[in-house]
Amino acid sequence: MNRLTATAARYRAVVYFALTFMVSWIGALAVALPHLLRHESLPKLTGILMFPVMLLGPSLIGLLLTRIIEGTSGLATLFSRMLVARVSGKWYALLLLAPCLILSVLLVLEKFWSPVFAPNGFLMGVLFGVPAGFVEEIGWMGFAFPALSRQRSAFSAAVLLGLLWGFWHLPVIDFLGTATPHGSHLLQYFFVFVAAMTAMRVLIAWLYTNTESVLLSQLMHVSSTGSLVILSPPGVTAQQEALWYGVYAGVLWTVVALVVLKNGVQLNLQRRS
Repeated sequence: MNRLTATAARYRAVVYFALTFMVSWIGALAVALPHLLRHESLPKLTGILMFPVMLLGPSLIGLLLTRIIEGTSGLATLFSRMLVARVSGKWYALLLLAPCLILSVLLVLEKFWSPVFAPNGFLMGVLFGVPAGFVEEIGWMGFAFPALSRQRSAFSAAVLLGLLWGFWHLPVIDFLGTATPHGSHLLQYFFVFVAAMTAMRVLIAWLYTNTESVLLSQLMHVSSTGSLVILSPPGVTAQQEALWYGVYAGVLWTVVALVVLKNGVQLNLQRRS
């Protein structure tokens, strides 16, 4: 093992996130640059196009570092975890968690707060979830989570990964949701978005820890992102969007608390500690 490989192996998590952010954010900047050079505000289409470019960061860097550190056998192991499908049905049932919680939050807000929170039915929104889930998780759960878990509990590794995952969205944050642009409520929206994504990351890590299936992690990511796009109420203001995301984040963290209470910080009842 040469010095470069040894360094990458020793600091694999730091190297992964540094390269992932660099690739993703430089890619996003390249898409936005023509408008920035003309001192124009970014059109919504440009913001949408920035996102698929950003997806290359987590996946390509995950594959690259796996090859450098663990060789072809490491890649084979990663690909095998992307094919693990024979798991208990209860873990497949978990894929319904995000849509059920989002729908419940919106229906309650619609009834007790304002009709503007009525859930949407944009079924084509699932097409936004598929590439995000299947491409990103190659890196997030295929490489980053195992790297972070080497010296941390599964829970703390998932929280750290979730915070970094949420922050990774920064270049496109104002184009997420339906109330774009978010104006003076952007910081508030960003905060509750990261809170929700961090909680969801813990739940994805719970699923992965008990199944060792990157495939199930990909499907849960698809379910989460797809449900947000499908169900997000189209007529909310930026302040209202931050409100319902905040409520959703609170509900997700309640579920996380119950999971940790039952499974321990390793997120696995068999290895509770």
